[in-house]
Amino acid sequence: MPKRVAETNPMEQISDFTGSGPFMFKRDEWKPGEKTVYVKFADYKPRSEPASGLSGGKVVKVDRVEWLAIPDHQTAVNALLAGEIDYIEAPPHDLLPVLKKDKGVALVDWNPLGNQYTFRFNWTHPPFNNEKVRRAVITAFNQEDFLKAVIGDPAYYKTCKAMFLCGSPLQSTKGMDGLLDSNFDKAKQLLKEAGYDGTPIVLMHSTDLIVLTNLAPVAADLLRRAGFTVDMQSMDWQTLVSRRTKKDPPSQGGWHAFLTSWVAADILNPVMAGFFNSGCDKAMFGWPCDEQMEKLRDQFSRESDAEKQKAIAEDVQERAMQIGTHIHLGQWYQPAAVRKGVIEGLPTTPAPVFWNVTKKGS
Repeated sequence: MPKRVAETNPMEQISDFTGSGPFMFKRDEWKPGEKTVYVKFADYKPRSEPASGLSGGKVVKVDRVEWLAIPDHQTAVNALLAGEIDYIEAPPHDLLPVLKKDKGVALVDWNPLGNQYTFRFNWTHPPFNNEKVRRAVITAFNQEDFLKAVIGDPAYYKTCKAMFLCGSPLQSTKGMDGLLDSNFDKAKQLLKEAGYDGTPIVLMHSTDLIVLTNLAPVAADLLRRAGFTVDMQSMDWQTLVSRRTKKDPPSQGGWHAFLTSWVAADILNPVMAGFFNSGCDKAMFGWPCDEQMEKLRDQFSRESDAEKQKAIAEDVQERAMQIGTHIHLGQWYQPAAVRKGVIEGLPTTPAPVFWNVTKKGS
């Protein structure tokens, strides 16, 4: 961003959205919650090589891109089928069969490594300040129940005990024996050893994002079957995002746990994957605190040999499961839906981009 923007007071919201990419944001056409418009930046000079993920030549082949907010998913699907819109970034999985049957629609898997569901503990308050209690949750959970409840179709999900994702260079199942198998008897034994006193688990439940909505009810059921008392509190995602930054006691507006999803590109190693950060107050919300984990992450960042990096990543995974930084709950995939023969050239990227994309016909 330009110097004048970069120097904005960190306590103030940025009001100048000038960047340096191949598109320009049309602030004068922006209608929050309704429409966002980008146009081709004529003075942008792309690199000469072909587009490659988020790098390479970012050649813009359309003059204008409009993002429209259509809250009702069926309405959005109907608009695509009628040719009124060209693209749906994330159609709900239960509507994919409808789209798949239409000869005028193509489903495009622009992010082949997918996403990973995650359960996050808050280490700062009982009972999740106790390692055995956190391990009881890991022992009680299984990935299949979450994936079935949210995604449903096995064509779009994969159980995977590798924290750094199946299909990636750091894929491994080290440290996963006996975990994520819903062994409720073992989970109850761990709770007994930990002296769990029945403190209600304040579980935040996101209700307005379809790919997250069913996660918390599954977690609540598995927790109860393991012997936990659960207070599941429903809220929209924005409220959850605001609340998860608070360290207040769960009984006074704080929280014990929530569930979310990570894009694969954000969690491919122990340094970039934020939930492994165990730097206490310097860690992400949840605030795990473990000196050994931080030493391992530091070792990984300084190692250049790929085989040694993988060995360190396996030690990170093993440590994460031992102390319970978070729980990985399987991979899932989200194809986009486009008008077949009209929209072509979507790059393979961790997030949707619109360079290299062409639009044919009307």
